Amino acid sequence: MPKVIIVGCGIAGPVLALLLKQKGFEPVIYERGERGPSAGLSLMLQPNGLQVLSSIPGLVDRIPGKAVDYIKLASIVPGDERVLGEYDSPATLRRAGGFGIIGVSRPKLLAFLADVMEEQGIPVQFNTPVVGVAQSQDEATVKLGNGETDSAPLVVGCDGMHSAVRKALFGEEQPGFTGLTQTGGVTPHPFPDSPPTMINFYGDGMHVIAYPISDSHYSWALTERGPEAKETWRAMDQASQDAFKAGPFSALPSGVGGLVSGAEKIIKYGLYDRPELAKWHQGRVLLIGDAAHPTSPHLGQGANQAFEDVLRLSQLLDGTDLSLDSLTNIFTTFEAARIPKTAELVKGARQAGEMRVVSGLEAAKQRNDVVAKEWMDRIRGASGSGSKSG
Repeated sequence: MPKVIIVGCGIAGPVLALLLKQKGFEPVIYERGERGPSAGLSLMLQPNGLQVLSSIPGLVDRIPGKAVDYIKLASIVPGDERVLGEYDSPATLRRAGGFGIIGVSRPKLLAFLADVMEEQGIPVQFNTPVVGVAQSQDEATVKLGNGETDSAPLVVGCDGMHSAVRKALFGEEQPGFTGLTQTGGVTPHPFPDSPPTMINFYGDGMHVIAYPISDSHYSWALTERGPEAKETWRAMDQASQDAFKAGPFSALPSGVGGLVSGAEKIIKYGLYDRPELAKWHQGRVLLIGDAAHPTSPHLGQGANQAFEDVLRLSQLLDGTDLSLDSLTNIFTTFEAARIPKTAELVKGARQAGEMRVVSGLEAAKQRNDVVAKEWMDRIRGASGSGSKSG
């Protein structure tokens, strides 16, 4: 079977490599960063993403995360503190033999996927950025930061929002700042008497999400409006972390203040997306995941949609014919299925962020009423499925 070059060893690249390896392809990955990076916080593996990961035997059972049993929505608006919605569908789905939700540390997940690829004999070149792409009728060639090149019939760019492959295909473009920033952290278990729960806290001018990523720790992210901040995903310096932990957010009710003040690691970053592309390929080179459709995180679908990309592409790559005509047909079919869905989710994530972060007590209370009504309507629509409201 032919060789496939995958650019990026983040979330999508390793899963694509593992699926292609199962089908007999020879994947090779180039990654600009180091093995086992420490940047970033966490992500939620949703049922659709876990369904994809289950295509790799034994993988889901080994994921270094924490299954969530409950979902809860709560207001922390002064004078309007209340539960807006609650249900146990993640646990119910698992009991029924389906897939629930797993919170996982991003650094731990990346290190785990690197280990699995090593077990499977998939070569990964870390600290080796791809800086350009060239093509001929018969192959695509990646230009590496060390001056070397490598070629294959197919190159897949999985190198994230700041994709070098996307730049090579479609030119320089600036990501769009959504107007929102997040400050997030990892904190020793702040809710010791509660089952593992994903909680959305709705405040005045802010939204906070928190969920377990292990038996001992929760990850959280506080979204607010503010000046544009770089998307570095790296921890603040210690003085800035200490100041944030001692600041006004440490006094928030319902355990949110404890998340902030007890954090072991805090990072701050802007939330961005990019203009929608009419197509994700050029010749023998295809973009998937955040390289193709980066999104703000408010629907929790960034990684999970990347996994859906990976599965669909691996299903279409079902033979040895990687001629240019064959790849063009595959890419066109792939884009027809994936571009409309991901574009809608990117727009929906922006809208969700706008809805969650409103300022002023009256506006925040009205937002809470909308959230509570939507949640109740959702529960009624799922009656008989084991969900519950509270």
